[in-house]
Amino acid sequence: MIDHRTPAVPRPQALPALLASLTPQPAKVTAYQADTYVLESVEQLARLRIDAGAFAMGHSLLLLKPDGIAARAVEPTLEWLAGNDFRVVYAATVPVNRHLVRALWYYAWNIASPERRRLAELLAALSDSLLLVVSGCGDLPTPVRLTEAKGPTDPRKRQPGQLRHLLGQHNFLLNLVHTPDDPADVLRELAIYFAENQRAEVITRAYTGADRAESARELADALYARTPRRSFDPEVALDRVRRDLERAGTPVPPDFDTDAAARAAALNRALVAGQEIDPWSAVVLGSQVLPMRIGTGPQTLPPVTAADWREGWG
Repeated sequence: MIDHRTPAVPRPQALPALLASLTPQPAKVTAYQADTYVLESVEQLARLRIDAGAFAMGHSLLLLKPDGIAARAVEPTLEWLAGNDFRVVYAATVPVNRHLVRALWYYAWNIASPERRRLAELLAALSDSLLLVVSGCGDLPTPVRLTEAKGPTDPRKRQPGQLRHLLGQHNFLLNLVHTPDDPADVLRELAIYFAENQRAEVITRAYTGADRAESARELADALYARTPRRSFDPEVALDRVRRDLERAGTPVPPDFDTDAAARAAALNRALVAGQEIDPWSAVVLGSQVLPMRIGTGPQTLPPVTAADWREGWG
């Protein structure tokens, strides 16, 4: 039972030690001490008299993005979670917009290309997403174990048994699901997805540990009812984009069907000009032919892997 009677806001000097126990990345410890989202979650968990470190170690978040909804990926994800000893303890539909996308990937988007940002905005506008709060057990913290088992962003590196391998080998942008890397990220993302009052409900229900998989299925049915299933076939997307360009009176290069550079240039011009192109087809085609990153430098905060965690805490 959660004690709501006496607020217990953590002292600022305790935050560095808390974060150092939740991530093996010193740069993240430094950055998150001044991150508003992290501060909101830590302070609220303290007011609820819940150990923030224990909560973040034992819980994670799994976002089925709009491409996951279009792919009808909810039921396979729920079955995979149950088969890998994860329990869904809360489920919610969350609206996705350009601001949420930038907040989630704030420390990674310094290397995102302008083309990727445009495509991500188109994808975010296609539908709401389904967020699952999960609990688990094992030799690794729940978010670390879930992210490792989920599989990498790069389709070439995914292995059978990983969630992303199960859901389909698409590409870097169309990867269907997102999870926080480590417990420190759980605290941050919790405050990105939920305002204070709803966050209290999420924490309380997740803390009880009751299985909410059936609630997730009901929310998925509602999302599916207003979001059509879509094809991930690049050829289908190519045909639709070509027809949309022709309908808008935009010159289509003669080698549009055969040359990736010609497709990329024509599509990018249309997107920059704000022409009416089927958003889903633009995302599928664009994720195949447009650059996804700029330069060769690292992200502001590089991803944390299970290997990093084992090395830092081994």
